Amino acid sequence: MNRLQQLIRKFSPNGVEFIEFGQACSTLMASKKINKKDYKDKGKYPIIDQGQNFIVGYTDDETSVLSKDEYVIFGDHTREIKFVNFEFAQGAEGLKILKAKERILPKYLYYALCNARIPNRGYNRHWNIVKNILFPLPPLPVQQEIVRILDSFSEFTTKLIEQLTAELVARKQQYEYYKDLLLEFNDNVKWVRLADIAEIGTGSSNTNEEMEDGKYPFFVRSQEVRYKNDYEFDETAIITSGDGVGVGRVFHYVEGKYALHQRAYRIHIIDKKVIPKYYFYYMKNSFLSYIKRNAVYASVTSVRKYMLENFPVPIPPLKEQQLIVNILDRFTPLINDLTNNISAEIEARQKQYEYYRDKLLDFKEVAS
Repeated sequence: MNRLQQLIRKFSPNGVEFIEFGQACSTLMASKKINKKDYKDKGKYPIIDQGQNFIVGYTDDETSVLSKDEYVIFGDHTREIKFVNFEFAQGAEGLKILKAKERILPKYLYYALCNARIPNRGYNRHWNIVKNILFPLPPLPVQQEIVRILDSFSEFTTKLIEQLTAELVARKQQYEYYKDLLLEFNDNVKWVRLADIAEIGTGSSNTNEEMEDGKYPFFVRSQEVRYKNDYEFDETAIITSGDGVGVGRVFHYVEGKYALHQRAYRIHIIDKKVIPKYYFYYMKNSFLSYIKRNAVYASVTSVRKYMLENFPVPIPPLKEQQLIVNILDRFTPLINDLTNNISAEIEARQKQYEYYRDKLLDFKEVAS
């Protein structure tokens, strides 16, 4: 029998009391909120707002600061939950500052709130929902042991995720470095306009023509490949988005029959001195920076055909093009697999932590 089980048997042999979150804490407010226009990059006191990056700026205004204590921060719109044990100022957006009442440890309140099943009802004032949710309130010695265990587990999980994330970032940087080297050319290489080596056009399909069990790939303006039962083209082509959030970031390489959205572009290489797969890798690496300099809008939301036609393309010898393709064909799946594996490992560690947190906070309610 471990220490937690011993404590539960000693202090809560017949179950524990369940209370509402609204009964377990009081909500506080700073004497003055800091408006967004007054957020500073540096200052004596951090400004806390709702959201994942909950420290949003800094201030030197002492009249807006809550004294150092242990608080639980709840985002009224975002449902983000944080534990704070330092002085801070309150931002202007929806934020609940929760102060634990007697009989409950602030850190236990934090873990219990993180573990709560909060219904998602859109952009609501979630605290009005959460404050009525019941959670277990064991005696203080049991709370202390649960906090000790979860603090230790949380620290271990956080460090592991940081290490995995750093590894993922390093591998991606390594990949980008070598890819850039392969696809960097000087003036000794012949440069041409894309219009000189390719046919450029759009499709005629709409998104609502998608078929879940369609026969042919249907390329729209995202990285997702959809399907249709009919096709428009039968060729080797590079596909890119013509507008929207995918501009300069969405690319597909296709060989064979496919359908195409009316605001996506197809680039069909017709020059025998250019390997289509080589051009795919080059465009994927260089097009975004090109359109940022030439886009219709500063936010890069639209690509016009003339911009594609004038996109400068280096044409190294065929042997060099094929070498680039061979290297990137091997290297790209490796980095994608590594990315997927590390991302899956990060997700698994987070789920493992949440699973054990749920088990530690699973109590039988004492009979009334």
